Amino acid sequence: MLEDIKKGLFAGIGVVLLTKDKVERFREKLVNEAQLSREEAQRLTDELVKNGEEQWSDLETRVQETVKKGIGTLDLAKRSELEALRDRVDNLEKRIVMMEETKPTSGVE
Repeated sequence: MLEDIKKGLFAGIGVVLLTKDKVERFREKLVNEAQLSREEAQRLTDELVKNGEEQWSDLETRVQETVKKGIGTLDLAKRSELEALRDRVDNLEKRIVMMEETKPTSGVE
């Protein structure tokens, strides 16, 4: 009986979408209707929550990978590249200021 319930839940509901609260309410319903013992219901709840967390983690990883691939195709500069360019511009500005300060003044008065 427990296996049939698990299979049905895993296949039909999509455990990723279940919240712990919903799983616990479902567990209490099964216990109250005497379809499962309290121990079986607790094992089912624990397994559903664990499976849901694993699926959520997997989903997050896949979304991150997809976003990284998508951003990679946009030909955007990385933060490190922008910071390197900023440093180069700062250095060039300092050099220009130094050159202007040491530039000889013309003899025209």
